[in-house]
Amino acid sequence: MVREYLLVLFVTAAVTYLLTGPVRKFAIVAGAMPPVRARDVHREPTPRLGGIAMFGGLCAGLAVASQLTHLGNLFIQSADIRALLAGAGIMWLLGVLDDKWGVDALVKLGGQMIAAGVMVWQGVTVLSIPVPGVSPVSVTPTMGMVISVTLVVVMVNAVNFIDGLDGLAGGMVCIAAMAFFLYSYRLWYGYGINDAAPAVLFSAVLIGMCLGFLPHNLHPARIFMGDSGSMMLGLMLAVSAISITGRVDPDLLTAQTGSQTTTVHELVPIYIPLLLPLTVIALPLADLLLAVVRRTWAGKSPFAADKQHLHHRLLEVGHSHSRAVLIMYFWAALIAFGTVAFSVPGRGRALVLGMAGLCLLGIVVLMMPRFRPHAPRAVQAFVPPRYRKGTADPAEAPAGTRAEAPSGTVADVPAGTPAMAELSAADKKLLGGLGSGATAVGGRNERRG
Repeated sequence: MVREYLLVLFVTAAVTYLLTGPVRKFAIVAGAMPPVRARDVHREPTPRLGGIAMFGGLCAGLAVASQLTHLGNLFIQSADIRALLAGAGIMWLLGVLDDKWGVDALVKLGGQMIAAGVMVWQGVTVLSIPVPGVSPVSVTPTMGMVISVTLVVVMVNAVNFIDGLDGLAGGMVCIAAMAFFLYSYRLWYGYGINDAAPAVLFSAVLIGMCLGFLPHNLHPARIFMGDSGSMMLGLMLAVSAISITGRVDPDLLTAQTGSQTTTVHELVPIYIPLLLPLTVIALPLADLLLAVVRRTWAGKSPFAADKQHLHHRLLEVGHSHSRAVLIMYFWAALIAFGTVAFSVPGRGRALVLGMAGLCLLGIVVLMMPRFRPHAPRAVQAFVPPRYRKGTADPAEAPAGTRAEAPSGTVADVPAGTPAMAELSAADKKLLGGLGSGATAVGGRNERRG
């Protein structure tokens, strides 16, 4: 059965990867390439709408899954897949509108609640809250709807808040999806809990979407996922959490893992359906809460954008763009896989804890300011030029190295700047044929030096 999940994952990744290039050109032609804002860390206007390619990968992956022997039964037995497509479609459309024309924060929040409400109406809702030692505590339909909608909105905005560095949101969501996949697959295949099967499929598709988009989004990014991508990723994480939380009987987990009075460790798997949705978004959730408190304390709107997020602070203390992203990756992996490790017995637990230990070691190494790891000489030839040691980082380029160009033109790229950070000749040609409106997007007078 795992081969079917791998097939869905690879199809989703391949379709997302192949669609991203054409979507990038479409975004440039459509003018979905806003000027650099004061809070942005990139220096060149970059096209958005990457969520279009990710949504195409989602549809392709689910289409393939519907034709497979075992996964095809899920489309008959569970309504979660139809609910996911409906909610993701609304969230994706809302994000596309925001990427192209901009949507007011309150209108966007209302759209997120509508997308979540559509999924709840189709059955994706928390039915009960697992409590160890007693039967699951059932919740009323109204309370289940409130909990589910709140979880979706929090997840969506948490992922959207960390989408501030190249490859950050996609990589962290991919790590979270991997942790979800390991846990939900063990519940379904190892313990025979069929209610966990939709979460396994959603996690596999989510991993494929992120892996297919990341090659285009790593620093220096050629395209951003935009709200059309980040909000859809947050929604899929929320659906995976809801499809497990409240649907897994804690007494069944206790029967599979042993008596509750044997060891403290055997109590932990009972709480995993409640803990995992929180741990996999621990960093973005903490960043979201701190941002709301910080802005409210300063007398600003909680939705007002600023440059005080955690990833911005990593840049301020001297870390490069790529290193700041790696630090966030390792923190996310440490928290997510460390939590999952408590639900894995025996040798499997040691393996997952070993992975978490490697993540902790990676954090320590990356936080050392004088240690700058680089690829050995033997493999330097296989490293892409933009990642080789000595390549200039656009975010670290000294002031005055870029010549100012007249408004409405694209300045020449100085030597040492990664080519992928700039507009290609084909992109310039596209912008040149769009007239003054599109040319103004790339004007130097709109950029932050």
